[in-house]
Amino acid sequence: MQNTNLSAEKIILGIDPGTRYLGYGLIRTHKDQVTILQYGVLNLTKYTTQGAKFLKIHERVLHLLEEFMPDEIAIESPFFGKNVQSMLKLGRVQGMVMSLSYSKQIPITEYEPKKVKQSVTGNGNASKEQVSKMVEIISGIKLESKLHDATDALGIAICHHFHSKNLTSSVKGTQKGWGAFVNENPDRIK
Repeated sequence: MQNTNLSAEKIILGIDPGTRYLGYGLIRTHKDQVTILQYGVLNLTKYTTQGAKFLKIHERVLHLLEEFMPDEIAIESPFFGKNVQSMLKLGRVQGMVMSLSYSKQIPITEYEPKKVKQSVTGNGNASKEQVSKMVEIISGIKLESKLHDATDALGIAICHHFHSKNLTSSVKGTQKGWGAFVNENPDRIK
């Protein structure tokens, strides 16, 4: 049973997907209080095949889900860059995380990188260092400065916390498109 009381304590897993480095961060929220439970980076550079990388990602994310039993998951959506192959690989990682989320009936929400930066720092073009510094300020703890993928994941989780009052996430998927519009605007549907 998912936690629907916004003032109740909630555990959020943030994921910064990657095929070289996957960042993850777990936070506990209660009202405006954010406590970091765990964060880290899964280094996938030592694995030579996509299959080995995907297996490692599957194992680690499943372990996090079973150990911390998060109420919700937030993941960064892939953005279109110059390299289409990179975007496809990131999409596969994102799909794997989404599948694990659905299998555990945990709601998952996607956030664009600019949205995360805007929510955490107030600047959609903020650097990784600026995101890391604001995560430190919000959480009240000093973070390891070299783990930018992990601090990005914490930023994604914090972004989700900030936006959770406006979301009606469900296990059916992310709150985008017509389904979200209908849920958020029932009075406008005839």
